[in-house]
Amino acid sequence: MDNIRAEAVIDLDAVRHNVQVLLAAARRTNPAAALMAVVKADGYGHGAVPVARAAREAGATALGVATPGEAVALIEAGIVSTPEQPIVAWLWVPDEDIRPALTAGVQLAISSRAHLDAVLQAARSQVAVHLKIDTGLGRGGATPADFAELTRLAARAEQDGRVRVVGLMSHLACADEPDDQSVPEQIARFDRAAAEAGAAGLTPAWRHLANTPGTLAWPGATYDLVRCGIGVYGISPFDVPVPGLVPAMTLRARVALTKRVPAGQGVSYGLRYRTTAETTLALVPVGYADGIPRTAAGAQVFLAGSRRPIAGRIAMDQFVVDCGDDQVAPGDEVLIFGTGERGEPTAADWAGADATIGYEIVTRIGPRIPRRYVGRSAAE
Repeated sequence: MDNIRAEAVIDLDAVRHNVQVLLAAARRTNPAAALMAVVKADGYGHGAVPVARAAREAGATALGVATPGEAVALIEAGIVSTPEQPIVAWLWVPDEDIRPALTAGVQLAISSRAHLDAVLQAARSQVAVHLKIDTGLGRGGATPADFAELTRLAARAEQDGRVRVVGLMSHLACADEPDDQSVPEQIARFDRAAAEAGAAGLTPAWRHLANTPGTLAWPGATYDLVRCGIGVYGISPFDVPVPGLVPAMTLRARVALTKRVPAGQGVSYGLRYRTTAETTLALVPVGYADGIPRTAAGAQVFLAGSRRPIAGRIAMDQFVVDCGDDQVAPGDEVLIFGTGERGEPTAADWAGADATIGYEIVTRIGPRIPRRYVGRSAAE
């Protein structure tokens, strides 16, 4: 990483490996199960386009994003959406312009009659859609009380040749919590929704309920398609690591400045940290503007062969590391987080220090940090 202050190294071979691990987990329940790789939020901060390509190479049948705009951006980058390998988007406002997405072959989720009406108004030919039911998460999707009408209206539109209902979807609330009884309750509601859709004459090819933790821990949630996000990037959705998953992002920086300071030296805003003995401080030129959590009290980095504590508050563009008497020089590599194989912290470690989840740690890494891709797919 010569001549740059920081970078996020994305291992696309790790992405490919993780997709295969998750697909194997799904197929232990249903040998014909397919996988949707979720690449929303710029691939959870990893880069949506390279991750999407790697995931497809590894066997992902579908790609999932939140918004139609994210789907169109993938297509503009050369990633096609076809009936066999669709791009699916599920979060949109009924009055937004969805014509570019529909024209490009994006499959949209329908959560209400207003969403269905918007698709019928915007589509110039028959389009494929996924009906979404809220089975208990309380976010997107039609309520069970409204779902019967939605299926009836969708079936009428399908008979008229205006839509094809290819998917039925919902989302689990507590799949990351072992033995949480809400999961079997949601599975039961999803089964009832599937029966209602069938009674209306709909035969969706893909029923998808399981996210990454659902895929790994709840076999009854597998159905035809699993919709995996965080696991694709090698981060466990549980409080413990998942054997076989490999973190795909390593965040690195270089020391910008070192200085020898006496005992009692205050460090960073508020001077909440003071050195207890003469020590070497190293300045790392990344901060919360780059996505490093300001509130990650007790976080560590790997520098000069050891994990070292962050000294004082993380600032907008920089933070300080207390290195004791060890030899540290400007330009030395700082591993902020990675796989953990070299002793460095992981995204999960940072999540623990910030009382958050690994999803947020990687997703928030900002555009000032360049991404560098490695692995077999990196040259494509």
